Amino acid sequence: MNSADKVNLTLSHQLPIATGPGTLGGDLIRRYWQPVILLEDYPVGSPPRALKLLNEELVLFRDGDGKIGLLGLRCAHRCADLSYGRVEKGGLRCIYHGWLYDAQGNCLEQPGEPEGGKQRDRIHQRAYPCVERGGAVWTYMGPGEPSLFPNYPVLSTPDKYRFTARWKSNCNYLQANEGNIDPVHTSYLHSFEPVKEDSNSRLALTQQQQIFGVDTAPRVSARDTRFGIRVFTHRKLPTPGKQLLRVTNFVMPNACAIGGSETPLGRGGMSMFWHVPIDDESHWRYEFVFHSKAELPKQQLKEAYEAEMNAAGVSWRNAQNRFGQDREEMKRSYLGMGPTFPTHDLFVTESQGSVLDRSSEHLVSSDIAIVRSRRLLIEALSDVESGKDPLGVIRSETENDFRDLLVLTETIDIDTDLETYLGSMEAEDIYQLNPELQNRTGT
Repeated sequence: MNSADKVNLTLSHQLPIATGPGTLGGDLIRRYWQPVILLEDYPVGSPPRALKLLNEELVLFRDGDGKIGLLGLRCAHRCADLSYGRVEKGGLRCIYHGWLYDAQGNCLEQPGEPEGGKQRDRIHQRAYPCVERGGAVWTYMGPGEPSLFPNYPVLSTPDKYRFTARWKSNCNYLQANEGNIDPVHTSYLHSFEPVKEDSNSRLALTQQQQIFGVDTAPRVSARDTRFGIRVFTHRKLPTPGKQLLRVTNFVMPNACAIGGSETPLGRGGMSMFWHVPIDDESHWRYEFVFHSKAELPKQQLKEAYEAEMNAAGVSWRNAQNRFGQDREEMKRSYLGMGPTFPTHDLFVTESQGSVLDRSSEHLVSSDIAIVRSRRLLIEALSDVESGKDPLGVIRSETENDFRDLLVLTETIDIDTDLETYLGSMEAEDIYQLNPELQNRTGT
């Protein structure tokens, strides 16, 4: 075993793979706002819904006024399932003995007790604060005062600039997020031959693939940021003196900001993914696709995704049917699993096992961002243990400006000074909304 492998093995044993209550990894991830459900899947008037998040059994509900609440699933009285409860103006009422809870977990009524329950103020149902932002319901499950909700460009703009989706994934959240900061795999896993211009998938299969197909052994570097890691991928171009630069990001502790299906629309967009644990062997991948200057092909994306998953966000491709791999299709694509990139990612991260055994890895130079992200997570665990906010937790409005969360795909001179170049992109505020698009009707 060489020295690099020894370092990786040491890191692997300390990673926050377990995220349940009382685990150090769980304490870490609870310091950050996490998506619970997409708003399109939980409009006003929806019934209570049982769900599992970070190994906790919870119930999501809207009270009679439409306000979101997230409570422990079992009633504090006799542990009945509150997802069967009655939605009322004050909150959610257990149908076993009629105890009523508000969104803060306060017990408002105990109707079976004298005078409505003289001791009801002593009862507090487990409850987590929720907000509706960026097309989703988000919750803070950590201790104390919640941190500020981060004003990432993809989450702080009107719905017309954003496309949202989520996928169920049967593996640990961490290995899936690490795939997002592995820029070399895009040249292989997502590789296709050119397709006809009338193809419904031409946005994903031609313009994006032209990017991934340029220099399939790029140079990768990484730099720490205030929110995680900035990843640089440098690809050589046939034009002398030019390079293709891609800038992507690891965002603490379970998210990324990368170039996705919005990339062909030019500068001013990004895709952010959150990998949110259900338990230690499954998670939800939330996608937020954004562009500030041009209309997203929402209908095209919606149709492509609907062809691959059911209404519950579960892909029809799975280990039982070998992810629908078609050997004939492999004559036209690298892996033979259709044109939709997220299903490719689901396959490869699930194929690593429900929890990746990182002691079996042999990391190489292009894995620099993965190694650095593991170090950041371990450093963050130490911060949490010592009672400090980990990296990326926002407590002041001055910090809550993310024009420096740069996602770029640019052809630049090979001798360009990156710090100066990135500074100009930040000063330009490339995520400023196009006023013409802002004033258009519709979504």
